Amino acid sequence: MGFRARKSFKIAPGIRMTVTPKSIGVSAGVKGARISANSSGRVTRTVGIPGTGIYHTETLSSGHTRRRRQPGAAAKRGSNPKPGAAPQAVPVPKAPTPGLFAPKWEKELHKAILGKPDYASLARIGADHPPARPLASLLEATLVSLPADDTQRGLELLTWLFGIGYDPATDDFIRKYLPDASFTLPIADGITVQLPPDRNLIGLLLAELYQETGDIPAAVDVVEQLEPSTVTAVSLAELYTQQERWNDVVDLTEGLTNEDEAVTFLLTQRGIAFREQGYFEAARASFKEALRIRSRPADLRHRTLIERGLTYLREGKRSMARKDFEKVLAENSAYPGLREHLADLQD
Repeated sequence: MGFRARKSFKIAPGIRMTVTPKSIGVSAGVKGARISANSSGRVTRTVGIPGTGIYHTETLSSGHTRRRRQPGAAAKRGSNPKPGAAPQAVPVPKAPTPGLFAPKWEKELHKAILGKPDYASLARIGADHPPARPLASLLEATLVSLPADDTQRGLELLTWLFGIGYDPATDDFIRKYLPDASFTLPIADGITVQLPPDRNLIGLLLAELYQETGDIPAAVDVVEQLEPSTVTAVSLAELYTQQERWNDVVDLTEGLTNEDEAVTFLLTQRGIAFREQGYFEAARASFKEALRIRSRPADLRHRTLIERGLTYLREGKRSMARKDFEKVLAENSAYPGLREHLADLQD
């Protein structure tokens, strides 16, 4: 799986803050009109027609020093807007900052991620200030190690965090400065979720790293300790399938209806488990439910069609298998393994 260094935080209704390795930005407004600014000083205004893809972006400030306008000039212009002018942007509230008597580690950590971003200093802050070490370690893992594909360092940090039972959801720093933080995490093929900083996030990140290194039993052990949810079920279903624990996959996916993308994935795994046990009719019933919602992402639908086609092949129903494979071919001729499956039909 791949990890993203970009993080987006909701700090107020209609206002989001985005953090990247190079800058930090804030955007505010409503559909059709937004104002965006980043730490380099660049300010842009985007005006468009929602739902059409038509928009116009204007640079209000490039980040260079500009001559100060006369007091009252802006107010005068804004007091009588022209007909059809874009809606006024929502004022961005001032984000909280550490007070005069805040501990040194709090000030340094705030500066490193929200003041003047310096992610390289996170390891030092964690080493110098024990109270900051857990959060600094989590941020180092997600903002430095994983984007750089430093698996070893990521494993070291996340294993320690998981072992001490650290739960970011209870961290006062996060509650004060990052109350609506979320992280984007791919947990299975075609499934990407946004998670708040909590113990489940640490566990899923750690399990993904174990999975990358081929230590599937360790990954399973971690996820089985997490709070049960659809997200953890998706991760477990994929891991159980890799271990060919078909009965566990069936038990994990009992009683599902196709309500969202995660359940679509789980239903497909359920169909695979039934097929591998020789229960072809049950497998096809699961695949049918997975395909019932046609608006699911193409990757999920294609995976389900391929697996149902393989089930038809096991049953000797070659024409039905061809039909499913060619549905995928019509939409994505480069789907991994598709050409080989079609070639098998020629034998």
